[in-house]
Amino acid sequence: MTKSYTPRGLPVPSGRLTRAARMGSVTTRMLGAVAAGGAQALLRGERPEARSLIATPANARRLTEELARMRGAAMKMGQLLSMEAGDFLPPDLSDILAHLRADAHFMPPKQLKSVLIAQYGPDFLKRFARFDTRPVAAASIGQVHRARSKDGRDLALKIQYPGVRCAIDADVANLGTLLKLSGLLPKGVEIGPLLEEARRQLHEEADYSREAQELTRFGKLVGDLPGFVLPRVHPDYCAPDILAMDFIESRPIEAVEDSDQDTRDDVAARLLALFLHELFDWQQVQTDPNFANYRWQPETGRIVLLDFGASRAFPKPFAETCRTLTRAALNGNRSGTLDGLTALGVLPRDLPPGQARVIGEMIALALPILQAGIVDFSDPALLRQMREKGMELGLHEEFRHLPPWDALYLQRKLGGLVLLATRLGARVPLGALISRHL
Repeated sequence: MTKSYTPRGLPVPSGRLTRAARMGSVTTRMLGAVAAGGAQALLRGERPEARSLIATPANARRLTEELARMRGAAMKMGQLLSMEAGDFLPPDLSDILAHLRADAHFMPPKQLKSVLIAQYGPDFLKRFARFDTRPVAAASIGQVHRARSKDGRDLALKIQYPGVRCAIDADVANLGTLLKLSGLLPKGVEIGPLLEEARRQLHEEADYSREAQELTRFGKLVGDLPGFVLPRVHPDYCAPDILAMDFIESRPIEAVEDSDQDTRDDVAARLLALFLHELFDWQQVQTDPNFANYRWQPETGRIVLLDFGASRAFPKPFAETCRTLTRAALNGNRSGTLDGLTALGVLPRDLPPGQARVIGEMIALALPILQAGIVDFSDPALLRQMREKGMELGLHEEFRHLPPWDALYLQRKLGGLVLLATRLGARVPLGALISRHL
């Protein structure tokens, strides 16, 4: 992380006109830098491509610093694009957007106070026995503060940044315009559907009453599974822009890295098993793979599950098609696996020969791993090979198919779990876990 990404107290621009002006300003500065760089190159007798002029370290800083400063939908959409469209965007743009997954800046005390007054009234402090003004976490849409109620409840208050909900549509449109003007998007990538889905998801994630309902729903679903804990919602401390929950003492999930092999294996296996329950048993999946949504209690061994704003229901027929695909893959059936990917819309039905060849090679790499008794995620060979094949597919074979959103959300969630298992160096009996759901 660069120095500019050290989280600090910065006011959130809250008016739509102010946010649009800031986005317009960074667009102008970036394009001005492109013009200057192009003129210098021409004087040297060079003919640079627009992408090489826009994707400079200086412009990367301009874009990421401004989106991080704005927070809200502008920053969140950068995160979503880097995750949802990472395979369809050029590496330079993906790298720029990936910086936005870092911790966000937080509101300074004066702005925080104004939000609390707007939500709770001018005597808001009388509601609490203690309120910590320094947030314990800050993200794109809001920040989390620890507090204690008058009757002794330990609370985590998720407080939404001012103005982000009403600025979502404008933020998405403005960032889309910037990306189009930048020339970073390759030919053949239609960004319109990505922008529209990002806009829809952002409206859902900014709806804290919806998230409270999803948190309660998942609390009931996960209740019978050992080794997990979810915070309870406290309605009397909730407000339109505040979600009040239990504060649960825990450590970042990455802390499991320092544990013994059995613990690392167990944590990864439980999270993968939870995902299988979500898809095959409940058809309700928390689709955000951010590591911050999982925490760990070393004393109890329990995994704390957080942030259900990105919870999504999946149609049962879709889940059954996933089950058929998974069964074929587990049995080593290459043609059945290819048919399943096509039925889900992950692959188009009219694959050109070159693309079909590379995808066939990717399937051939993955199936033996699934059939192995234990999948060793500490071995990076498979991920490296799959990444190389993916680059070959995108760069040389010009694969530009955008799967349906249900498939993309599952891909995002599963990809995040695989990355976490890899980070933990876990060894997981994946075939046995999957077989229980077939």
